[in-house]
Amino acid sequence: MSDPSSINGGTVVAMAGKDCVAIGCDLRLGMQGLTVSYDFPKIFQYDNTFLGLAGLATDVTTLSEVFRYKVNLYHLREERKIEPQTFANLVSSTLYEKRFGPYFVGPIVAGINSKTDKPYICGFDLIGCINFADDFVVGGTASDQLFGMCESLWEPNLEPDDLFETISQALLNALDRDAISGSGAVIYLITKDKIVKRLLKTRQD
Repeated sequence: MSDPSSINGGTVVAMAGKDCVAIGCDLRLGMQGLTVSYDFPKIFQYDNTFLGLAGLATDVTTLSEVFRYKVNLYHLREERKIEPQTFANLVSSTLYEKRFGPYFVGPIVAGINSKTDKPYICGFDLIGCINFADDFVVGGTASDQLFGMCESLWEPNLEPDDLFETISQALLNALDRDAISGSGAVIYLITKDKIVKRLLKTRQD
């Protein structure tokens, strides 16, 4: 039996730069080799924090709504926006609650801390163990290819434009080497002042 996390394909990557952070994903929804949609979002925004979900499509949709609900509750109780570190712990505890029947996703959190203006990225396994990183985090079916590309291209203290170019090249080249990811890509570039969303064209075969 195939891995449930890879049934629908999909890839997510996040990278940290100098006072900026970027997160990107492909847009394909498939059923193994069959492409179902060219516009399936895998990145979701909660205040100034972004969550990338690569894995089983039904769990991606379910978890995005679960976190929307929990972040809204956080707003009501705390009367402030949620910080990336706080959101990461929320993701971890939510996944661990379902550890005996886990969601088949590999979440990635990226954002800028509003108090320190420092970038924050981290990844998770199926049951919520946090993998902190200062450089990049990858997830999904093209993660092996992404590791190689990111290690080759990433440099410390990248400026926003350089960070966008680096994550774009890493993601596009990794998608070219994975049959069940691709069909377009989207990159979110986050700084303390603004959030920029850019679409990338990829092969559609």
